Amino acid sequence: MDIKRSGSQPSGIGPAEWFTGTVRVDPLFQAPDPARVLGASVTFEPGARTAWHTHPLGQTLIVTAGAGRAQRWGGPIEEIRPGDVIWIPPGEKHWHGAAATTAMTHIAVQEQLNGKAVDWMEKVSAEEYRSE
Repeated sequence: MDIKRSGSQPSGIGPAEWFTGTVRVDPLFQAPDPARVLGASVTFEPGARTAWHTHPLGQTLIVTAGAGRAQRWGGPIEEIRPGDVIWIPPGEKHWHGAAATTAMTHIAVQEQLNGKAVDWMEKVSAEEYRSE
């Protein structure tokens, strides 16, 4: 058994090449081999968001605070709120982040395939983010 004590892992800033706006990433867990699951709590300040991306084995988001947005490529922007659980299938191009005026926190859980959990793409433009 391995217990990660609250506050024992340092927070990080979401890298500018993958995020727009202010994003804090708090690691929660990364299971040792042969397991391949990892999770983090991610907080987006108002208007902050990921770039478009995919996950080779999919991703689950569990919204824990605030109000946010998520969108799959070619689909409508969806409002997401605390208690919502979002499943993103493997290879589905998508983005997620905070609402325009409200921060949002979610827990992100994904598995790695050959050591890789995400494939980053282009940033979500202001026009894409604002579209309803």
